[in-house]
This record gives sequence, C-alpha cells and structure tokens, in this order.
Amino acid sequence: MTDASADVGGDKDMSELDERTIGDPVFTGAVPSPAAGAVSGPGTGVGAGMGRSAGAGPISTAGPGSAAGPDSGTGPDAGRAPGARPRTAPAPVGRVRGLWRRLLLDLSNPLFRNGYALMANTAITAVLGMGYWWLAAQLYDPADFGRGQAVITAMRLFASLTALGFVGALAKFIPLAGRRTPGLIVRAYVIAGATGVTAAVGFLVTLPWWGPTYAALGGLGPGLFFLASVLVWSVFTLQDVTLAGLRKATWVPVNSLGYGMVKMAMLIGLAYTLPGDGIFVSWIIPAAMALIPINIFIFGKVVPRHVRKTDTGAPPPRLPEIGRFLAGDYPGTLSILAIVYLIPVLIAAQVDEVAFGYFSMAHTLGCLIELLAMNMATSLTVEGSFDRDALAANSRRALRRAFMIIVPIVGVTIVAGPLILRVFGSDFADRGTLLLQLMALAVLPRVLIEIYLSGLRARGQARRLALVQVGLAALVLVSTLLLFPHLGMNAVGYGLLLSELLLAALIFSDLRKMLKYGKTSQSTITPGAR
Repeated sequence: MTDASADVGGDKDMSELDERTIGDPVFTGAVPSPAAGAVSGPGTGVGAGMGRSAGAGPISTAGPGSAAGPDSGTGPDAGRAPGARPRTAPAPVGRVRGLWRRLLLDLSNPLFRNGYALMANTAITAVLGMGYWWLAAQLYDPADFGRGQAVITAMRLFASLTALGFVGALAKFIPLAGRRTPGLIVRAYVIAGATGVTAAVGFLVTLPWWGPTYAALGGLGPGLFFLASVLVWSVFTLQDVTLAGLRKATWVPVNSLGYGMVKMAMLIGLAYTLPGDGIFVSWIIPAAMALIPINIFIFGKVVPRHVRKTDTGAPPPRLPEIGRFLAGDYPGTLSILAIVYLIPVLIAAQVDEVAFGYFSMAHTLGCLIELLAMNMATSLTVEGSFDRDALAANSRRALRRAFMIIVPIVGVTIVAGPLILRVFGSDFADRGTLLLQLMALAVLPRVLIEIYLSGLRARGQARRLALVQVGLAALVLVSTLLLFPHLGMNAVGYGLLLSELLLAALIFSDLRKMLKYGKTSQSTITPGAR
C-alpha cells in the first residue's frame, strides 16, 4: 500500500514533540525528570518561575556576600514582617491552572481534539437522548413507546447495513484522498443509501415474520416513509465520520445539539397530534432537515480547503485499494450491527411492545457508553492515517485518555444504574438495571478492542481486522441466543460481557506489541549529534 501519509507534514512533528518533551505524567506515563529545569537558565524556558516544582535546584542570582531570603526585597515574600506566615498560592487554583494548561495542550493535538469532540458528541447525545426518552415515557402510552423504539431500531439496522462499513474507510482514506475526497464521500453516501433501502424493502416484504410489534409498518404510506427514513439516516450517519476525517469533528456536537433540540420539540407537539407514530416521525424529520446545511458546509467549505492542504502530489488511494479495505473492514460492521441493532430487533420479535420498551431503554444507555470507546478509536484511525509513524505513541495516548474518561462513567453507571433508570419510571429500573450494569462493565474490555481495531485500520491490516470483528459478532450472537431461554433479556448483557472479555484476552498480546512499537523503533540521538 502506498504510504501517502508520509508526505503530509506538520502533525508528525507535533505528535512526537508531545510524547518527548511534555513533562506531564498523563502524557508520558513517567514522573518529571529531576533535571527538567536544568535546560533553561533563570527566567527562561518552561521552568522559569517554577522553582523546585519544576525539578530544578534552588537558583541564586545574588552576588557574593548577599543572601536571598525573606528580607532581601525580592520574591513573593518581599516586605513580609518577621514571624508572619509565608504567602503561598492556593493549591486548588494551581491544580485548576494545571488542568487548564493540560487541556489546551490536548486541544492542540488533532488526535485529542477530534477524540474529545466525538466524545462530547456522545455526551450531548446521551443527555439529550435521556431527555427525549424521558419525555416520550411521560407523554406516550407504554405500548406506543415500545413500538417507537422497535421501529427506530429496525430503521437504524438497515440504514447502518453499509453506512457503518464506510465509517472505518472514510476515517482512513479521507485524510489521504486529496482531490478525490468529494467523489469518495458521494460514493459512500450513494452506496450506503441504496444498500439500506434495498434491505429495508426485503424487511417490509417479510413483515409478518417479525411479529406484531412491526405490524404498524404495513401499508403503502408507512412503508414508503420507512424507506425514506432509512435513506436519510444512512447519510446522517456518515456525516459525522466525514467531518472527523476532515478534522472538523468539533462541528459534530453542534449538529447533534441542534438535532436533539428540534427532535425533542417535535416529540412534544406530535404527542397530541400523532400519538401512535409521533416518536418515529420526530426522530426522522429533524435528521432530514439537518442534511442540507451540514452537507453545504462539508462540500462548499471544508472539502475544498482539505483538498488544498493535502494536495502534496502523492497519488491518492485508488478504488481497488479502497475496495480491498472495505472487503476486509465490512465484516466488522457485523459486530456493531449484531450488538447495537440486530439483537434488539430479534428481542422485539420475541417479546411484547411494553417489555421491549423496558429493554430498549437500558440497552440504548449501555450502547451510548460503548460509543465513547469507539469515538476515541475513530480519531486514532484518522491520525494514524495522517502519520503512521506516530501510531504507537498515539495509541498509548488514546488508551490512557479513553480509560481516564470511561472508567469513572462505568463506575457511576454501575452504582447509580437503578437511579438513572428510575427517572423514566419504576418499571424501567426494576426490569432494566442489571442489563445496563452488565453493558457498562463490558465497555472496559471494549476500550482495548477498539484501540486495537483502529491500529489495524490505520496500518491497513484488513484481514486481521475482519477476523477480530467477525469473531466478536459471532461470540455475541451465539452467547446471547444460548442464554436467552434461561436469562431472558439480561442474556444480552451477559453475552456481551463474556464475549468482549474473551476477545480482549485473545488480542492483548498483539495490542501490547502495537503500543510498544514506537518505543523500540525510534531512532536514538547520540550526544553531540546536534
């Protein structure tokens, strides 16, 4: 594979500089060097004014016979009366400033800037989603609530059938596509939409097989609206990863915020005018409204600028190369489809609408937590394509940051799961708490899996990528189906946790090699080489 990313300069130096020179234990995993302040003289460099905290010894600027003490007329204690307590900066203020500086450093790195933006998008989606479903639980009948959840899940299954397969490809090839970027994005839109609609037609033709929950989609009008919703959601899904691949992921939370607010407002209005289908309609119409301005922004402004910046003269990836990657990466789509969409559709075919409503609420919240791991991994794929040499260093950073953010969220979810679900109603907590806790716990091994998969994508190892993802999909489906007769809807949580723990254990050795590669392969600079 042609490594066109080697010709894209700028960010490589930034990534390497972050790892080598930032004296931050969170970045480097090590304590600051005792000689950190010895590089710069007094009043210059990063250690200026930091004294012992920078690791440097006491520096005296007084001449012979003088003493720099509390009464010397200089320093923070100048003019202090004898016996008075020395003045020190409040510790909380110092910590806040340190965290602020660390955040600014993170935001200067495209890996973290995109990753944080996508995580912020997930957080916004979670908050607005909880508000949306809380309103739905209050305003709609339990059967209408469960049916709305089931129809939305089916629509997203077919819309994502190919769209999710393009997520990894767009994240990898947009940074390298150059002048072919517009064509790459349009082809992804068209193929994803056409495939999803075709699959949805098959679903509508076999509607009696899927139980009474989906009977509301029978008839010409509801069927056509369902097909249109699949097309809209296919493009809506790919917009986010397109912005991330163009290094404009900071716009993704803006889009989600606007979509979520309009969706909630429409949900309230339709509760009185269209109570039977108001949930599904309020989910789709705002998404369709968002397509026009976002794609005008993408194709009118961001893509032309991206083409100018990345037009280095290197040949862009050709369709056969992209096709080979998709052939290897697409089977991995089965993993996400199986966990997030297919399993709920199968559950909906086995239980009544009310029971599915209780299941779907816990399952939706669990999937939102899992998206946090996937979002940082998407950013890692983008940066790994821009700079393959920094992949190991970026993987280590992404892994640390992902665990720093996800571990507290998982802990809170496990402890406060009953309270979270009780917001929607006591029945939601009674019948969904264990499922939510199991899915939250499963996110921890999922972090390792997603970082590993993104490394494989960035390095173009499509065959291994497909093997790991298909293996995960098979494990989750088989374990859930085997456990369902005995554990009911909680079988989904147990199957997910056991499958991801097993897979994380199997890939752990290769992941360690991926994380250590940069440390062992970096060239050594001998003293005097500069």
